[in-house]
Amino acid sequence: MVLVVSLILTGIAIGLLVIYGSDVAVTYSSDSGEGFIPFDHQTRGIGLGLPALILPIVAFFISRKKSSKGLGIMIIIAGILIIIGGAVVIGNADPEQIAKSGRNVVSETAPLVVAGLIQIGLGLIKIKNS
Repeated sequence: MVLVVSLILTGIAIGLLVIYGSDVAVTYSSDSGEGFIPFDHQTRGIGLGLPALILPIVAFFISRKKSSKGLGIMIIIAGILIIIGGAVVIGNADPEQIAKSGRNVVSETAPLVVAGLIQIGLGLIKIKNS
């Protein structure tokens, strides 16, 4: 039962990441700069991104005594999607806006990459223990 819950949580996280990524892709490809989710980037990040960061980690720890290569692979996929999202943020940063605001996009995105690497590591541990 614990393993099923973990698989569902990780599946939800992957779904949230796919929805979030699709919305960002639509935002960058549309002339209006709007995605299909009617929220600003911060609200989307909190509503879709934050649970996607937390759920696979929770799934790993609640199923730590159960072996499952499938769960390990799903956790790795979630980590890869998070790292891809961070790379897209860095790659699509507007240099003019960065210069105006004084933002450092790399330091803002570094926690995403670290969280993705942690998830990949947890997935590898789960597969190794299976």
